[in-house]
Amino acid sequence: MSLRDTLASQARFVRGSLEEADELLAASTRVDPSFAHFSQRCNAAGVKLTIVSSGIAPLIARALERNGLGHVPVLANDVSTGADGWVLHFRDDSLNGHDKAAAVREAAAHGKVAYIGDGYSDYEAALAAELRFAKKGRSLERYLRDCGVAFTSFSSFAEVEPALFD
Repeated sequence: MSLRDTLASQARFVRGSLEEADELLAASTRVDPSFAHFSQRCNAAGVKLTIVSSGIAPLIARALERNGLGHVPVLANDVSTGADGWVLHFRDDSLNGHDKAAAVREAAAHGKVAYIGDGYSDYEAALAAELRFAKKGRSLERYLRDCGVAFTSFSSFAEVEPALFD
């Protein structure tokens, strides 16, 4: 099964509203505390920071807003909620439901691109970027290492920031 098929299948089992899902996520997840400063540093340097995700845009946007980061643009999938489960509305027809590499190539047409990721849906996008950052211990790190592609491992955005700006 592709990631797209897996996400669509899983979404059909989700019941409840976006508000309920957001409450659950707010209680069980956190945004990297150093991301806010990283975002400010990008803004001050004139660097366009965009979140590209195979996740659900409204939930990501709510998490960002809750953390004072509502100004950060999000490119992700949309969703319809209903009593019979959720239906994902994918950004495109790619096997991941969101061709992140296309977003990287589009951004690269306007300048240098650094890609920061952690998982399976980040593989092709990371390869399309000039600079790559892979979360320690996650599948993107293993993939880039196995491909022999240069990248920097990180645990938090506090490590990415000096690598990009200092």
